[in-house]
Formats: sequence, C-alpha cells, structure tokens
Amino acid sequence: MNARDGYDADNFLIAYDKVMAKWPAARETASVPTPFGTTHVNVCGLAGNPSLVLLPGGGGATSASWYAQAAVLSRTHRVFAVDLIGAPGRSTPDGDRRLRTVADLSAWLDVLLDGLGVAETDLVGHSYGAWIALHHAMRTPGRVRRLALLDPTQCFAGFSPAYLLHALPMLLRSTPRRVRTFLEWEAGGRPLDPDWLALQEAAAGFPALRPVTGPRPAADALRGLSLPVLLLLAGSGRAHDPSKVAAQAEALLPRVATTVLPDVSHHALPYAMPPGANRSLSDFLVRAGD
Repeated sequence: MNARDGYDADNFLIAYDKVMAKWPAARETASVPTPFGTTHVNVCGLAGNPSLVLLPGGGGATSASWYAQAAVLSRTHRVFAVDLIGAPGRSTPDGDRRLRTVADLSAWLDVLLDGLGVAETDLVGHSYGAWIALHHAMRTPGRVRRLALLDPTQCFAGFSPAYLLHALPMLLRSTPRRVRTFLEWEAGGRPLDPDWLALQEAAAGFPALRPVTGPRPAADALRGLSLPVLLLLAGSGRAHDPSKVAAQAEALLPRVATTVLPDVSHHALPYAMPPGANRSLSDFLVRAGD
C-alpha cells in the first residue's frame, strides 16, 4: 500500500483498470513526455483514421470515463483519451515545472499532440476538460477540426451556488464517503455505474496538483471561433443552469449545435449519454464539408 492522507494507490489502480476493462480489447497505451511531465494516453482505432482527442473532467474522472463512447468513436477515428497532468490517473507531473496558466495548458496539449504525431484533430471535452478544449481551440484553431463540449463548466456560465455548497466538504477534505455523497446528490437519485463510482471514491486523497483555473473565455474570442461546435448539456445536472449555458453559447458561437439531454446528470457524462446523443456525437465528428 502506498497511502497518503488515506489514499491507497494500489486500490486506485485496481479501480482504474476495472473501468478500463470496459474499453475495446484492442486498446493500446502511450506515455508522452512533455515539459510538465509524462502524459498517459489510452488509444484505440485504426492508425489511418482521423485523430480524436478526448479530455475528461476534473476530480476522479480520468480517461477511463469514456468507455461508453470508445468502441463507437474508434470505428471512424484514432481515439486518444488523455489522463490530465496533475489529476487522478496514470499521468505523472514533473516535479519542477507545473501547469499554472491557460497558456501552459495549451502548450502542454500542443506538445502532447506533437508527441502523438497528430497535426490536426477533432477535440472532445467534458466539464473541466471542455474548458481546456475550448481554450485550446481558440488559441490554436488550425489544429482543431471540430469541437464537442459535454456540459462544459466555466465556459458560458458559472457554477450554481447549490453545487458549490454541496461540493465544499469534499473540496475541503476528500474522502470516499464525501465523494459518494456528493456524486449521489448531483445525480438526483439516478443510479450510478458502480465501477465508475468506485473509481471516483478511490481517487479521494489522490496527491493531485492544484488545477489551472481562470475566467470564462472572452465574448469576442468566442465570436471569432469559426469551427463547428457541438454542445451537449446535462438536462438534469446541478453544476449550472443548462438553459443559461445553451443561450449564452448560441448567442456567441457562430457555428454551434446545442442539445439538452434529459435525465442526465453532470458527472455521469460521458458514460451515461443516451444512445441518441452518442449517435449525434458520432455523426457530428464524421460530418464532411461543414
């Protein structure tokens, strides 16, 4: 056992691998060195297919959370699912140079893409990962073909006060029980995948670095984003008001298609997307000529 404040690294990796077992059997892994540490990437799909990078949310989400989409998306794309540097997962941050700014995040993602041999990619992010994806698309539009944002946080609206209040005990001191209590509250009584939930609990106390945060993207920068954007919102999520997020995104992004998914909570995305939403995401990523 490798414990720190109750965190058990062996238990975390067992829980991580149990969720990864839901991925296609042909999955590969890659470890890409960057100035900020070594990034772990789960890979599936034919090498000749267009590239697709998946960025998970914060907390204990990890790249494993994309298991419900991996098989479908890898039919048409070479899928690269990333464990964020400094967050729970198999990536290992550098001891001296840390991610501190949005510019650092974008530089890390650029180096990661170079290391994977990806010149241009479709980019999908969930929650905090969507915030990173949106900023990267605005900074390097030539490297991103299409952008899909799954219930993005801090992009078009702030967190709801109730969400922050319920998250506070977990943020002050993360324990498996507090993580479970918060996620069950956010799910509003809807069942959660037990393997996914066990991974979130196992990530409690992970020696993570402080995530890069910042203001929402500037309105002018959003208006200047000319690439196609798909916005999928958790209709029953408690992180923010999905109708407010949709209205703001549609007012600012010139080429956005928005869908609000009923009976889906914020943290259960992406694994709990209904079949129709999975088809919408897949169709959006293979659409030609837009």
